[in-house]
Amino acid sequence: MEYKHILFEVKDGIATLTLNRPEVYNAFNEAMSFEVIDALKKCRKDDAIRVVVITGAGKAFCSGQDLKDIQDKSDRSLGDSVKRRYNPMIQLICETPKPFIARLNGVAAGAGASLALACDYVIASEKASLIEVFINVGLVLDSGSSYFLPRLVGLKRAFEFATQATRISAERALELGMVNKVVPADQLDDATAETARYYAQAPTKAVGMIKKLLHLSFQNDLRKMLEMEYYYQEIAGRSEDYREGVQAFVEKRKPRFQGK
Repeated sequence: MEYKHILFEVKDGIATLTLNRPEVYNAFNEAMSFEVIDALKKCRKDDAIRVVVITGAGKAFCSGQDLKDIQDKSDRSLGDSVKRRYNPMIQLICETPKPFIARLNGVAAGAGASLALACDYVIASEKASLIEVFINVGLVLDSGSSYFLPRLVGLKRAFEFATQATRISAERALELGMVNKVVPADQLDDATAETARYYAQAPTKAVGMIKKLLHLSFQNDLRKMLEMEYYYQEIAGRSEDYREGVQAFVEKRKPRFQGK
């Protein structure tokens, strides 16, 4: 697929996906949605990619759905749009056994907020913010926000944020556990690059299984999670990265993980 609305680059095991419609604060039109899905599928399939960074061009991360793109489509099915365009993005991010980093350079609104919250690690500029704007046009949360938001901030705050379209500053999001790190705007690139390099050199298979275990913990009890830990530890213990990690420990050197 030829990309017209996103930028996609892979270098040194790091894939960077940039939403590239800065003139509308990287709002989604239909074409951009399918380009993002295509790029995320590449990230899932390519073993050379060990970490994925998602960000936005210009001043914003993503302002959600481009309402001007759909204003003349009165017979449009919003449910069908969510199912075909947004749900696959969120599922690919959450189900791909690789770390996803959101480089939150500006506002993340609506589906843009969902996209950021779906990522495993969020680094925010001090100028960034998140806002669930669905209520402002009489809609409900979608793209996974009804799943992520209460798990991150609790039911009461999730209800408030969703029904009042509360703008959450980067610092407040850090306090609530919605983002991992907040840095000055001029340090965002360096902070993102540092974290991306860490995961590009980490034992990718183990990171992917840890990600899966953490997601499974929301739907299973302790006994089931103990069983799942046994299962995935057996797989991890047979990996090349485990052997390299033990050998590096014995030789008192830094391990050179290959993600295998």
